[in-house]
This record gives sequence, C-alpha cells and structure tokens, in this order.
Amino acid sequence: MDSSRLRVRGAGGRGAGAGRGPALTRRGALLGMGGLAALGAAGCGGGNGRGSADGPVRTIEHKYGTAEISGTPERIVTVGLTEQDYVLALNVAPVGVREWFGEHPGALWPWAKEALGDADLPEVLPVDELDFEQIGALAPDLVLGVNSGLTQDEYDTLDGIAPTIAQHPDHPDFGVPWQEIARVVGTALDREDDAEALIADIEERFKDARDDHPEFAGATALLASSIDGAAWAYAEGPAPGFLTQLGMGMPEQAEALFTDEERAPKEVSLEELELLEADALLVGVYGDPEASITGMDVFKELDSAKEGRVLEMPEMSRLNGALSFGSVLSLHYALDVLPDALAALLDGDPDTEPDEAE
Repeated sequence: MDSSRLRVRGAGGRGAGAGRGPALTRRGALLGMGGLAALGAAGCGGGNGRGSADGPVRTIEHKYGTAEISGTPERIVTVGLTEQDYVLALNVAPVGVREWFGEHPGALWPWAKEALGDADLPEVLPVDELDFEQIGALAPDLVLGVNSGLTQDEYDTLDGIAPTIAQHPDHPDFGVPWQEIARVVGTALDREDDAEALIADIEERFKDARDDHPEFAGATALLASSIDGAAWAYAEGPAPGFLTQLGMGMPEQAEALFTDEERAPKEVSLEELELLEADALLVGVYGDPEASITGMDVFKELDSAKEGRVLEMPEMSRLNGALSFGSVLSLHYALDVLPDALAALLDGDPDTEPDEAE
C-alpha cells in the first residue's frame, strides 16, 4: 500500500506501514463486484464516535477524503461487500453487515460464522439500497465501506452518523485487493500488526501451493460464468487474482478480450466460446442451472470440456462464495480445496468435485 495514502498520527508520527461488475446482486457475485435518506440529530443517536476515545488519531485517506479514528472502535457496521470477514479475522464482532449473496444468517458465510464464535449475529443490512435509519439505530462508532461503491451522497450521510471509510482512492469501486482491505481495516481497528500477520499467513500458503504444484507455472486458467445462459469472461477480481497468485496465466485468446484500462468483464457470444479455452476452466453458474452454458452442445465441443478440464461452481456453493469474497478468511477455505482440484483438472480428471453446494 502507498504509505502516503495511509498514515497514523501520534506516537511520534510513525507511519502505519472483485471482481467488480455492473450489479450488486447475487448473480453479480463473480462479476466482481441507493437512495439517500436524511437523518436528523435524533436518528444519529449517540453512535458518532468522534472524540469519544483516547489515544493517537489514525488518519485514513479514502475516495472522498479522510477518516480520523482514535481508540479502538467497538460498534462497527460494514457497508462494503466483504469487510465483515476482515473485522472478524481481527477478533471484533460487527454489529451490522451488508448482505451480498448467500443468504446466510447474519450475512456470514461459514468461515465468518466460525470466526464469530459465540458472539451475537450482526444485524443484516440490505444490499440494494442503504437504510440509513437502520444504520443510525445501530449506533456505530465506525462504518467500513472499503470494498464498496459508495456515492458521495451516501458517504456524506454515513459520515454524519459515525467516522466512515469509503473505498480506496487508488483502486476502482469494488476493486481493492484483499491485502489492502486488510491493512485499512487493521489500521482502523488499531491492529496493524495483526493485519500484517494475516496477510503474511495467506501469502505463505500461496507460496506453498505454488511449490507443491510446479505445473501451475506453465499452465493457463480462466474464470468464466454462465448467467442465465450467457457466457462471461473475467480478468480482474478476487477469483482471477487467486489463479494468478497460484502462478497460472490467462490464455492469450482470452487476454485479447480485455483491451480497456479497467479490464472489465466481457460477454462472450455462444459462437465464440472457443475464446474460453484454457488448461483449467472455472465456470460460475448463476440463474437457472438448466440454462447453463456448460450443458450446451457448443460448450461440450470445447477441448476443455472434452478433456475434463472444466470445474463448475454453483452460485451458492462454498467454493464460489470463497473465491468471490477473496477475504483473509475465505481464502483459507479456497486454498484448502482448490489447488489440488486445479491439479486434477490439468490432468483431465472429469470427476473433480472439491466442494458441495449449500
């Protein structure tokens, strides 16, 4: 992370040093990645944590300015898609969490529920439109929207309730790498060292996976999805990043699709499905599974399909959720199951099933 963007004031001035897509819906999970309700003073309650705690002030820059935080926030609301995992990984239970997809109690996938332990489930916030009255009633002392697409108006309203950290200024909306989300949340919670330890642990696991599977270095892999029978290919986001961190490359014909600076998801016509050819092809299946491209004759003509090098991931499967979240908690699950599954795909094992739908 650029140290000029993340600073801690005090203590002698020492430094602290989604795949995104067109819709915030369950079907947009592997694509990456509201209205404004005014709140009166009574709606804000006593939750505004400014100046309520002692200690050095930590100043975090974001898309719309800076957030100044002192002490250790305890009532945290997450309005991004995945920050709950980072908060829980740092041993804090959020009081409010924005639903993304999965429809799990408390909007927590299994890895997050395990980290929650016996603490109370957080209140679930809707994904489509922020409910500012609901957020104000939770009396937060910190609002996290690092992995989000907050508008200026939404940020201004949230910042009137409690110190709010919007998306990172140096990355697209919903496009902040997991390492930087961890560092921002770690600084916000005054747990920078713990956040760095989480990052180091996962990066060591990626290294171990690469060492265990040297065949990944010369192999190609591609993330695609079937959304109601339409095919999409992806170059950026948590799941493509996972494949890259394992040392796998994108096929040249797929790479040629991504000519824009943001390398946004690209729809691939059924007549051009050969563009999805890869040594290992992962396909997230959204909408009606009966309409999936993987069941179409044209897809079955791909060498990837004929040779058993395709892994389907149902929308609500744990692996799809883990790759979509790409968090310091979910990555451990993905690293438990996917490297060996990818190795089997490279060998053309058509019976590779690393994960069960929930």
